[in-house]
Amino acid sequence: MRIAITAAVITLCAAASAAELPTVELRIKGQRVVAEIAATEATRTTGLMNRFSLQPDHGMLFVFHAPQALAFWMKNTYVPLSIAFIGADGHIANIDDMAPLTETAHPSRGPALYALEMKKGWFAQHDIAAGEPVLGLDRAPKATE
Repeated sequence: MRIAITAAVITLCAAASAAELPTVELRIKGQRVVAEIAATEATRTTGLMNRFSLQPDHGMLFVFHAPQALAFWMKNTYVPLSIAFIGADGHIANIDDMAPLTETAHPSRGPALYALEMKKGWFAQHDIAAGEPVLGLDRAPKATE
């Protein structure tokens, strides 16, 4: 019973924090993505941690101040994810699959201005690879912290 209550509280807290984030609609190779925006230090640090699911075609877009070498890990992240690192030109530099609850670093291959996390395998299911343009990034808020 205590475990069920704890899980419910974590789920509600994760849902509440998700509801507070703005979203942007992106298109990649004709596929529609609704991405929550992580544009502050706090939201980029938390990311999709402590969540147990993602809606279909939903993810999180991490927005940075300037193109830079990025690396992500999955500590406290329960959902298996794929990450696409996106350059300032709006094209995907590389995509990597990430296992939940690990501290393995997944780096960008070159400077990236954005990172887009989706459910693991989403990019492969839609035949999306490095080099694809991501449309709609111009509508995403800029990094604020």
